[in-house]
Amino acid sequence: MDLDRLLARIEGALDDDAYLTPSRPLPGDDSGALDEIRELLQDPKVEANAVRRRIQQIDAAGRLSRTTKLSALGVLAASPKVRDYAEASRLAGQQELVAWDEGGPLLTERLASVERHRGVLAFLMGRPAVALDWFVRSLERQRTAENLGNVLAALLRLGRGQEALALLDKARHQLPGSEVEALAMRIDEDGDLVALRPHRPSPLRSKDGRAAAG
Repeated sequence: MDLDRLLARIEGALDDDAYLTPSRPLPGDDSGALDEIRELLQDPKVEANAVRRRIQQIDAAGRLSRTTKLSALGVLAASPKVRDYAEASRLAGQQELVAWDEGGPLLTERLASVERHRGVLAFLMGRPAVALDWFVRSLERQRTAENLGNVLAALLRLGRGQEALALLDKARHQLPGSEVEALAMRIDEDGDLVALRPHRPSPLRSKDGRAAAG
């Protein structure tokens, strides 16, 4: 792994021009449907089969695109409820094929999702260097707090805390206020980012002039 090159790519993804065009929202009801699925996955009382049935129900109601359905099933397969990494990998591959087949204005976001899934799989399987490479690719396609949080988690797992802190400081100044706030929340909630909590973004003016989370 050429860490210096990856770090340069991460910094490039956080430059001023990167945020002139904000990320597009998911089409239709995808976003709300995914929020519901995430809540089910986080509930220890809900079994995997119940989550799978709900995904199928939401899909049958026309509230999921083909790629988002595959993404949701992949998240379920990789989750602590299932831990079927082979199935999660298969679904990521299928998701990529569908994304390329459909093309369109959401292709970049959909490919970022595929790369994020592959990074998560590598991370869960104890391969943080491989995960970092996938997470950087996802961040380059879609510059969000979620993708940057994954990059930071991989760096911390690799023992590169100083580099993670430097990127966090850069993000505080370069990201729009909404993403700075989302990153602060992610640090508070993600157990893989515990080391960054004393350094989480403070109420500082972000690039778009909004106050960041405190």
